Amino acid sequence: EVQLVESGGGSVQPGGSLRLSCVASGFTFSSYAMSWVRQAPGKGLEWVSSISSGTGTTRYADSVKGRFTISRDNAKNTLYLQMNSLKPEDTAVYYCSKHSTQSTYTARSYTSDQGTRVTVSS
Repeated sequence: EVQLVESGGGSVQPGGSLRLSCVASGFTFSSYAMSWVRQAPGKGLEWVSSISSGTGTTRYADSVKGRFTISRDNAKNTLYLQMNSLKPEDTAVYYCSKHSTQSTYTARSYTSDQGTRVTVSS
C-alpha cells in the first residue's frame, strides 16, 4: 500500500522559509518521479514542482521558480521542498504525489490525502 506522509508545515512571516518533508513507503521510491502540489483556501489543486527518479531532473511552476527547491533522498525514501522568500500567496495545504513512472511528464498516480499546512502572514 502506497503511503505518503508530509510534515514541516507551519506559520511564517512573509520572506521566511520552511522545509517540507514527505516520507514514502509501500513502493520503490527511487524508481518513481515525485511532485509537490498545493491547494490554497477556496481554490483547486495546483502543481508546484516535480523531480524525476534517476537523474533527478526538476521542474517548477513559474509562481515558485527561484524560491523553492525540490530534492529527494532515495536512501531515506524522502522527498523535500525547501521554500524560501515565502509570500502570502504561498498559503496552502501542500501534498506529496507519486508519478506513474520515473518521468515527471507522466501522470501523477497517487496523491496523499493528509498534506501539511503552510500559512504565510504578517
